[in-house]
Amino acid sequence: MATTKPFVSPSLTYETLEETLDVKPRREALYIGIPKEDSFNENRIALTPDAVSVIIANGHKVCIETRAGEGANYTDNDYSEAGAKICYDKAQVFEADIIVKSAPVSIEECELLKMNQTIISPIHLAEMKREILEKMMQKKITALSFENLKDDSGHNPIVRSMSEIAGSAVMLIAGQYLSNANNGKGVLVGGISGIPPTKVIIIGAGIVGEYAARTALAMGASVKIFDNSIYRLKRLQNNIGGRLWTSVIEPKILAKQLKTCDVAVGALGNDGGNTPMVVSEQMVSNMRQGSVIVDVSIDHGGCFETSKVTSHKKPTFTKYDIIHYCVPNIPSGFARTASQAISNVLMPLILETSDEGGIDNLIWYKINIRSGIYMFKGALTNFHLSERFSIKFTDLNLLIATRR
Repeated sequence: MATTKPFVSPSLTYETLEETLDVKPRREALYIGIPKEDSFNENRIALTPDAVSVIIANGHKVCIETRAGEGANYTDNDYSEAGAKICYDKAQVFEADIIVKSAPVSIEECELLKMNQTIISPIHLAEMKREILEKMMQKKITALSFENLKDDSGHNPIVRSMSEIAGSAVMLIAGQYLSNANNGKGVLVGGISGIPPTKVIIIGAGIVGEYAARTALAMGASVKIFDNSIYRLKRLQNNIGGRLWTSVIEPKILAKQLKTCDVAVGALGNDGGNTPMVVSEQMVSNMRQGSVIVDVSIDHGGCFETSKVTSHKKPTFTKYDIIHYCVPNIPSGFARTASQAISNVLMPLILETSDEGGIDNLIWYKINIRSGIYMFKGALTNFHLSERFSIKFTDLNLLIATRR
């Protein structure tokens, strides 16, 4: 049987069809809720009135609980002038699609959460409870944490800003407690011409250590820095741009330096767990009477054995005649500056969320945002939290790939 030849018509063009690419959706109008923080030592607010006015000018709704900005000296009037709706009932704020907080979610707030909400807040890994995570998972929450949120350059912008504030504040706090007004030894941080400079020991050469060193040097103090990472010590020297006295944390050298110092700053970082305790009670007992210890690492257990948590209302205690300042969340004591720093990161993030057509699309298009997501639609996507509470871990990349 003869086979028929294929018929080719000159009037048709045989071109490859274009593939349909991933077309970005249209901008989405967002509804943002800002509750008042009731947690210990928290005075910050995550969005300032200026940021709220920009968000509202871009066509979004913002609902803020009454007196939420009080700790940072922002009034309800400031927010209503910016266009926000002032709510007198916390439950009303939690009707919003996106909740923005400056403190971690509390047990009480879990009851107010609604299904499929998005939460942007800190986690405070050391204080997180299993019960909170389970309630958030039941309500299919998507949660983004301040601590792990990364920008395009791979840095953690909020953590960095808070560390800069804490580091800069350390020497102001130390100066305050060295003065006679606070029963200190009556020493001026830095000293003056003809008088040997005040001696400051900084343990930890991260961002906090760097900014504490900058401030101490600017005041004229003599600064000695300890850290077990040669890389961090080199980076700090390069950033400050001068030769500094640096050392690895060797107990005998550290003990000798602590004996003669006026101010000791604990600024060691932690890798998901507690801060290493490097200054023993014995070392503290040998320090000069009236010296000041500022333990910035107290958020994660502290690096002085004698440290115990204090509050902004009663910030210090004395042991072995050494003044200990161990307030967790030091940036909250400078709430307005801290609020502006957080707001500078979150406001562009919220506008970007809208431009991408919602949080799901933002996570899809922006790989750097993924590191900050610790829960997605009720699935736990943070490995540290899953290890700590023995809850099933799900890879976020796999989760979002299956939803496209």
